[in-house]
Amino acid sequence: MSLTITRIEIYKINIPFIEPLRLAIGILDGSNSILIRIWAGERLCGLGEGTPAAFITGETQETCFAAACALAPLLVGRDALDIEGRMSDLTAAFIGHSSVKNAFDMALYDLAARHAGLPLYAFLGGAPRDYVTDLTVGVNTPEVMARAAREIVAAGAAAIKVKLGTNRADDVARICAIRAAVGDAIPLRIDANQGWDEPTAVATLHALAPFDIQYCEQPVAGWNVAALARIRSASPIPIMADESLFDHHDAARLVAAEACDYFNIKLGKSGGIHTALKIAAIAEGAGIPCMIGCYSETLVGTSASAHLFAARRIIRFTDLDTPLFYKETPFIGGVVYDGPRAHLRADALGLGAEVDPAYLARLTPAVFGG
Repeated sequence: MSLTITRIEIYKINIPFIEPLRLAIGILDGSNSILIRIWAGERLCGLGEGTPAAFITGETQETCFAAACALAPLLVGRDALDIEGRMSDLTAAFIGHSSVKNAFDMALYDLAARHAGLPLYAFLGGAPRDYVTDLTVGVNTPEVMARAAREIVAAGAAAIKVKLGTNRADDVARICAIRAAVGDAIPLRIDANQGWDEPTAVATLHALAPFDIQYCEQPVAGWNVAALARIRSASPIPIMADESLFDHHDAARLVAAEACDYFNIKLGKSGGIHTALKIAAIAEGAGIPCMIGCYSETLVGTSASAHLFAARRIIRFTDLDTPLFYKETPFIGGVVYDGPRAHLRADALGLGAEVDPAYLARLTPAVFGG
């Protein structure tokens, strides 16, 4: 059985956050993304989103749009159900461009699951799993961050994710203020976003050990797996690989180096579900629990991540809070949020997410095929 791709539409979308989120290495202020719709005939369509983060993936909305326009002709007329083949086509054509590949990959999986008459999590072999995401506190003064942490506790989040990565004194002051504000009941997860060097990382992690930190994401530069392994060996706090982990090759290197306790899988890094499944398989084989994370995805990209979470039990933690940050949501369906609590509708096909037709009508796509 095959399903021929007849048309591909590529859109730019720009939706601002209520307020920017500051990291050690940059600022996220909303979605400057691309949407891709892949059609098989006139009635069956798959939807995908690519959300670039220039300081992590090296992409912008403009480069994503240009790359997507270059890649789309490779897929028109080909079999949409051969996802392995289609993603191999894209990988052979372009190195990198993980956000663009994620958008195509997501649309292909959405299309295939809809064709099968299944929610995506069921298409991937999973079952419904509700989750309570953590909520993120961006880098700011200790007082501002403590106030934000109190609001997160009041909202009922599973954990507080705290952005750090500046210097030892300031980062310790931030965590001290947050713990004093929220008490000991809620887990704290810290994320240095590659902001420390090795000595600073080791010193800061030891200083933060009394504050009961659940884990630390990416204390040093993503390329420095050797330093990550040394930090893990010296740290009293478990280490999670994020920017060191883009694909399954990275996962294998991290396992071999004994460089981390956890993996952070993000579809925007892996280039989509196709490769994320390979990372999850390596993690399962190595006994490394995973988190499913995000950049500034809208409800479309977050829904894909939620389906992957439901499909793979090795994914234990969720950092899927960005749909709560947006000023507007021009999408229908998808993962349903009630504050930080979220669930997937069992009766929705594929991602279960659609674009509001009125919003889509205001956009001008690049179109390939008939």
